[in-house]
Amino acid sequence: MKFVHYLDKITNINIYAFTSFGIFAFVFIVMLVYVFKTDKKTFQEISRIPLD
Repeated sequence: MKFVHYLDKITNINIYAFTSFGIFAFVFIVMLVYVFKTDKKTFQEISRIPLD
């Protein structure tokens, strides 16, 4: 029996998919906001850390 068949037997399996997608979307949007709000100078300083 394949693994997919086991998932079919679980009731309300869709809630796990929606929850994981919601967490992913939340983290993705938070990171986008952080990247666009952060000053370019900060990213330049961070990019030089391995070289210093």
